Amino acid sequence: MAGIALKKGTKIYTYGQPMTALHLITGGKVDAFYPGGHLTLVKGDVIGISELCSEIHFLNYTVSEDAVVLTYPITNVEALDDLMRQHQDMARFFLLSAFRQLTGLQNNCSMSQLKCGNLYHELMDDYEKYSTISNRHRLPFKPISEIDNLTTYLNDESPDLWLGEYYAGLTRIYTGSHYKGLLQESAVSLGFLRKCSLDFRKTYTSADEQYRYQKHLSSFYFNSEGNDLFERLTTLSYKLGADSDEAKEVLQIIERVIKEYGNDHDCDPDMVTQRIENHRASLDRKTATSMTEEEAGTDSDVSSELADSLNTILDYAAVDPEIADSFRRNVQAYKALADKIDTGDKASRLRRALTEEFYEIYFVAFEKTISVTPIPLPVRLFLYFGYVDENLAGSNNAAILCKLAKQMSDHSESGVYTFYDWLMAIFQGRKAPSRDEFGQDYSEYLHKQKMSGDISESELKDLEESAIDKVKFELRNMFPTANKITYGRVTTFCPLFTADDVLKNLEDAYVTSSKIAKSLEMIKAVDYTAFYRESMDMDHLDTIGKETIHLEYLPDIILMPNIGIRGIMWQEIEGRVRNSPSRMLLSIFHLEDLDSTMIRMTGDFRWELCKRIQGGRWNDVTEASLTSEYFDYIQFYRKNRDLSAEAKEKLRSGLQRAKNSFKEMFIRDYLIWILFEGKNSPRLNKVARRIFFTYCPFPESICRTLSQNPLYSEFLDRRNIKSAQQLHHIEVLIKKLQNSNIPVPESLEREQLYITGKL
Repeated sequence: MAGIALKKGTKIYTYGQPMTALHLITGGKVDAFYPGGHLTLVKGDVIGISELCSEIHFLNYTVSEDAVVLTYPITNVEALDDLMRQHQDMARFFLLSAFRQLTGLQNNCSMSQLKCGNLYHELMDDYEKYSTISNRHRLPFKPISEIDNLTTYLNDESPDLWLGEYYAGLTRIYTGSHYKGLLQESAVSLGFLRKCSLDFRKTYTSADEQYRYQKHLSSFYFNSEGNDLFERLTTLSYKLGADSDEAKEVLQIIERVIKEYGNDHDCDPDMVTQRIENHRASLDRKTATSMTEEEAGTDSDVSSELADSLNTILDYAAVDPEIADSFRRNVQAYKALADKIDTGDKASRLRRALTEEFYEIYFVAFEKTISVTPIPLPVRLFLYFGYVDENLAGSNNAAILCKLAKQMSDHSESGVYTFYDWLMAIFQGRKAPSRDEFGQDYSEYLHKQKMSGDISESELKDLEESAIDKVKFELRNMFPTANKITYGRVTTFCPLFTADDVLKNLEDAYVTSSKIAKSLEMIKAVDYTAFYRESMDMDHLDTIGKETIHLEYLPDIILMPNIGIRGIMWQEIEGRVRNSPSRMLLSIFHLEDLDSTMIRMTGDFRWELCKRIQGGRWNDVTEASLTSEYFDYIQFYRKNRDLSAEAKEKLRSGLQRAKNSFKEMFIRDYLIWILFEGKNSPRLNKVARRIFFTYCPFPESICRTLSQNPLYSEFLDRRNIKSAQQLHHIEVLIKKLQNSNIPVPESLEREQLYITGKL
């Protein structure tokens, strides 16, 4: 078959054109454009394979480097099946190209998702800065009312997290030596292509949603009327005067806005260009880029402290020489990679090798810190952040890491742990290791080992008392999985700190105990019972008997040594003890919106804790609970007469987005409950609102605000009756104690506040 030569700039397909053929690229490059980005297709890639299950092209294809393509007239899936039966070698090209294109789009989509969150927070910070400085200097403040209704990107169309690893695994199979048997089954090949095409379309939909969200954010900075934030900020900078420190701060914001949105907006480009030029002309100033001597001196000090970091870490850990040499070689190879998120086989093998060696070195280095102090600065950065090399991290990032490490202190009393501090807490006996993948705690794991004959009775006793073996258990069972999941982009995961992963100002992304506390307070301000459990006052059993009270157990937050995008609710309780803190995991540098992540983890926690308490009857509606009522609501929503046709259609669509996961549906509704319903902005339907009002009640302050809202009147009346009954019971008990001259325990007084929602 003769190839077709295509010149650079040739448009092959545009959005909406019918699918008539597939084209195998035998030379050159073709760019496939989607909303907000593009994929570069090279030799061996197939144009149109990702749109297999569509009747039209939804990507725009343009030749970016003179190319040659082989054309296969394919008008339907059956025709492709016939081709693959006759030419099994072609099936392999089609599959690998489809996998590469999907993986590339997923990686780009993941980056775009982070950008959505970053741009939202930048906009809110810029608007807040404009408001604060204007009011401080008594200058006119022009509000933008639409900003008040803006929310962070909620990521409803996000692809499944496991898909990346799934397609990476398929890529390894079809590039390995065992693919021929699979190719003989054309139905299997066609099935993979169908699924890949459907997953590509879903990911494309997510990318399109993110692109539209980013465009919406850009309209707040530049719009056709000129009544935007750019106009407000430039006006403010002029009125403050050139000598004002705050004017310089505003000018920095303006320059960042120009860089981010000057060429990325939906306005007349000539008009925006003219506005930018007018601003710069009126300033009549030059941008200073040279560093001050003091800054240069500081950079010099940092460079000196971090010089030869990798060898410092390996020498301190005294790791096995063979592992040390291999790790050095692999780090150098990783530094040399032009694209560190390349999904090719060579790059993937390198990342896997680095990951295995990293965890071995991490344990040895941790064990060394127990007995050898002081800990060198590069080792501290390694343990806290996954740092191994100053050049890999980038000089500016390395300087920030040094600053943060020197300010680092143990916040475990507030329930926030760096991963290093968490391991120390386990070593010192203050915390128990996490459960393993089979749900076994450390003690259960050891007893199972003894039952299977792997260890003796004496070894069992030694291991039960061994602090370092408990740390090993945590490192083996929790660390690798949690580190990868919190990083978020599982197909390109590598635990080493690299400048390529820094997609947000490090100090802004840095998770501190105060940021965690602020997020938890925000959640508790709406769902004040979130972390309370039913218990008994064991200190006053002799006076109040087995009276049920509620005690709060705030979660332990463990900060994993990576730059990531996801949070995990790791355990709802500690071991088997119900009245114990849950465990939630975050990257120490969290690129997503922290509040949204904390809300999602709290929703996950509420679901899992209720399941734990209810046991096997967690979804039995005859035993009323949060999970049983919500499960019944989702399972039988089609028959629910309290739901309108519109609400049922919305639920059907929501279930599809949640991949039919009832828990995911609950978490999404919980997010709405905290972000919107708690601010008197109803978004849930009547049935969901009743369930949440019953099991995730508002505090008394919000109830007062909602008292005039007819949507909540029935719920509030029912709550007032129930609260009055509970309060009467407590008041009778308190009166009885007072009549007997017995001091009233503080727990009863707090229980009154809990019932009324005044905590």
